[in-house]
Amino acid sequence: MTREEIDSLSNKVIGALIEVHRCLGPGLLESAYEECLCRELELRGIAFERQASLSIAYKGIQIDAAYRIDILVENALILELKSVAKLESIHEAQVLTYLNLKNLWLGLLINFNVSVLKDGIRRMVNG
Repeated sequence: MTREEIDSLSNKVIGALIEVHRCLGPGLLESAYEECLCRELELRGIAFERQASLSIAYKGIQIDAAYRIDILVENALILELKSVAKLESIHEAQVLTYLNLKNLWLGLLINFNVSVLKDGIRRMVNG
């Protein structure tokens, strides 16, 4: 998938994120937003994998399921969902690590615990 296609995909996903936030508002658990976002992606015909396993290589061995990506969209876009008072640099580092390990270009870090969702979305680019 080209960067332009991934960018277009991210815009479609942002539309789905906004719809979920519009319907639910802030203040719920991350798991509730994840469940509803997966439903919204299904309704929009966007392929995804929920809680996608992410392995790491360490000194010649493969460590399976070392991490879990909240939602991997079309094997090209990482979504890391949060419902916190404030996004921290550790959250950004988490997404960048996932992007590096998965060798992907773009991830979205989303905090649903905001009044206006656009204030809770951060685009994270690998490299």
